[in-house]
Amino acid sequence: MPKGKGDATEYQPLLKGFKDTDRGIRLPSKSLLLAVSAAGIGGTFQYGYNVSIINAPTKSVQNFINHTWLERYDAHIAEDVLTLLWSTIVSIFTLGGLIGSSVGGTLAIKFGRKGALLVNNIFAFLAALFLGLSHPTGLFELLILGRLLSGINAGVALCVQPLYLGEIAPRALRGSMAMGTSIFLTGGILTGQVIGLEELLGREEHWPILLSTTCIPAVLQLLILPWFPESPRYLLIDKGDETGCRKALKQLHSTDDYQREMEDMEKERVSALGVQPKKPWELFMDSSVRWQLITVILLNCAQQLNGINAIYFYAHYIFKRSRIPDEKIPYATVGTGACECLTALTCGILIDSLGRRVMIIGGYSLMTLWCICFTLTLTFQEASPWVPYLSMICVFAFILSFGLGPGGVTNILATELFTQTARPAAYIIAGSVSWISFFFIGMVFPFIVNGLKQYCFLVFMVICCLVVIYIYFVVPETKNKTFLEIQLEFLSRDARKQRKSDGSEGHGATLLSTPL
Repeated sequence: MPKGKGDATEYQPLLKGFKDTDRGIRLPSKSLLLAVSAAGIGGTFQYGYNVSIINAPTKSVQNFINHTWLERYDAHIAEDVLTLLWSTIVSIFTLGGLIGSSVGGTLAIKFGRKGALLVNNIFAFLAALFLGLSHPTGLFELLILGRLLSGINAGVALCVQPLYLGEIAPRALRGSMAMGTSIFLTGGILTGQVIGLEELLGREEHWPILLSTTCIPAVLQLLILPWFPESPRYLLIDKGDETGCRKALKQLHSTDDYQREMEDMEKERVSALGVQPKKPWELFMDSSVRWQLITVILLNCAQQLNGINAIYFYAHYIFKRSRIPDEKIPYATVGTGACECLTALTCGILIDSLGRRVMIIGGYSLMTLWCICFTLTLTFQEASPWVPYLSMICVFAFILSFGLGPGGVTNILATELFTQTARPAAYIIAGSVSWISFFFIGMVFPFIVNGLKQYCFLVFMVICCLVVIYIYFVVPETKNKTFLEIQLEFLSRDARKQRKSDGSEGHGATLLSTPL
């Protein structure tokens, strides 16, 4: 095993042959773009779509529950029981997401990344079936079951799709292609907001059709994704299928580039010889990925707790204060969805040139600033007629900053900080943490708002600021680096810290438990 004195240059022999040359601006192949689109339309698009379409039929579904209850028990439903049932229908989605993220990594290992995405459509079809049948059968319980299955579908997608996109993309385009996760998620939110308008499926009589449209993206994925290959890394490293790997690379990348990617994967395959895919609990016991795991857990918590949910909560209030008529507020809400979708696209264009650190540090720094501004504008709402318009600017600026930073980069880092044997387990942990945080903020957020009012944004400001400090001092830039390079960078830092704490300079540390 290699040993050294703690300086990063001592590990350069390990990285020989890994460095990329300056090849100028690279564009993805048509096949790669179509593969990303096929994975996204039935993946995180479903997540965003199911999050947003439930808002439009709120009153209609509550009327349906009340009518059904009256028919069953010959009495009107109590207000608190109706609230409980509606809250269950909405929040059961997060429980399904937690279940889906817990099994997503296992499905990705058993069926492959592409196979897991295709199998995941079963949950979407069942969800659409139950949601659509709830009204004609008079069973509001089917809404709860359908939303649970929608959540499972979203949880699996949020776990497996970033795996697939991160593994099919060439190193120089890994950030842009992995941004497909956020682009399709925000696209799903925007599409759900548009479809839920009264001019389309937002009328009361259309709500069963609206909720069952979740089957359409699943149909599209089943028609398109089978034409594209499995993840080349999965084929080579997990299955040992070198022929299949080469065929997949030739289809996804240009002829000139696939050989270089093959060499990178072969080095990672050699480093993983004899190592089985790790289980989530094994990652917690593996000191070689300690900081990567802490980073992923912290970023996924922060993504839910950074104030973005509070911004959307206050958006309706701000729009009313800005004298936007009630019937026009849904269109203003669509504007927020379009804003977030636009920033996801912008982040996809910039991330491989500016790098991950610049994007996420910049995003959280700007969010810190807008938290302060939003607190001030909400505090002085009555000071002048134009203050609510400043609040509107803060709403859109915060959403823009979120989309350019944490909204886009978080999932990419979860892919890049781990090697092949640890990546599925890392996504199980990341997904579980994200869904638990999502559920937590949904439960405690009303109490935070009621207790602190507009000053709740000072809490979110502190969270954003702490994330900036952590990223700055702990997380290295991962742009245009192989997964082994990134792992070695963390390990060399740990080795230096260990030698400093031991007060020794002449003793090396084991970098990898497997040979390069």
